[in-house]
Amino acid sequence: MKSKPTQSTAKMLLTSVSVALIFGLFIYFRNRAVTSVTPPEKEPIRYASPVQEELAKEETSSTVKVNSYSELSVPTQLNRVGDIYFIVDCYHNQILYHTNLTDPLNTWSVMTDAIDRGHTICSDGEVFLADDTENARILVFEETSGEEGVSFTLTQELTNIGVRPHYVVYNEADETFYAWSSMTGEMYLIKREKDSRKVYLSDIKQVEALNGVYVRSFYIEGDTIYLISGDAAITVVDKDTFEVKEVIPVPESISGMANLIHIGNYYYITISTDLAGNQDAATFIRTQDLHRLMDGDYEDIYAYFLGGGTPYNITKVDNTYYLTDHRYPGYGLWSFQVDEHDNIVNVTPIY
Repeated sequence: MKSKPTQSTAKMLLTSVSVALIFGLFIYFRNRAVTSVTPPEKEPIRYASPVQEELAKEETSSTVKVNSYSELSVPTQLNRVGDIYFIVDCYHNQILYHTNLTDPLNTWSVMTDAIDRGHTICSDGEVFLADDTENARILVFEETSGEEGVSFTLTQELTNIGVRPHYVVYNEADETFYAWSSMTGEMYLIKREKDSRKVYLSDIKQVEALNGVYVRSFYIEGDTIYLISGDAAITVVDKDTFEVKEVIPVPESISGMANLIHIGNYYYITISTDLAGNQDAATFIRTQDLHRLMDGDYEDIYAYFLGGGTPYNITKVDNTYYLTDHRYPGYGLWSFQVDEHDNIVNVTPIY
């Protein structure tokens, strides 16, 4: 027959259970405390819709602001979406819009002046994306119509877009916006949600060799992207994988390229500086073969535009090309055409 536990034995058993319970509770709460203070992983990008209160208040005002300047200050791009022209007026920290290119600049409307040295704007016809270079952001706008005419509302901002995002384009073939971080070798791919005007970051691609190299823009042609020279070479990558296909060396004198576009049988390239950053090297050239640049086999065409400034971005609207120009006294925007024989024709100063 089993003996009944003594009072002493029962006390010892109760004490052991209590100690075990206290120790278990200590471990439990200690682990909870450790878990609760573990910081979450930092998100590479933030979405805001609506945007910060101050910006929203500034941008959604019912009053359409009219441009107060009679001249442009370092214009970086002209683009057109539908019937509306846009000019990125970089050093005035604003984007302008208007329905024609003949009215004075002080009759144009201001799409936004809440940017710091923006460079480009593009659209898929539904939303408009603009880079806010010094704030490392992409701003998203939607067009609205009211009693005062067309205006634009800031609906989203995408933050932490590399370092100095410098160039954004919409590629219709894959329905993707491409935004380039000019100092980190990163391309931010942005898409619009189906049946919505909200955009989201779909991917980030990088060319490691260009991290820390100032690359001002890129050119998409089919399944290839040309990342123009900032270090005496044009880097050619696959658009989908971003694997480097080729590195094309160029002379130091034309290393600081600003923009490249393929027109007819020629590649047209604007030069902002030489490798050392000297703007006295600024010019506008074209070549039939990028591989011949190193041999000096290119034509300087800046004389068609009088020269003396710093040619920058080129955009195509219908069959006319628009060139923005820095530093040239009196003119910051030109138009030109290229005929079937590759002749440059109808060169016209606009603003």
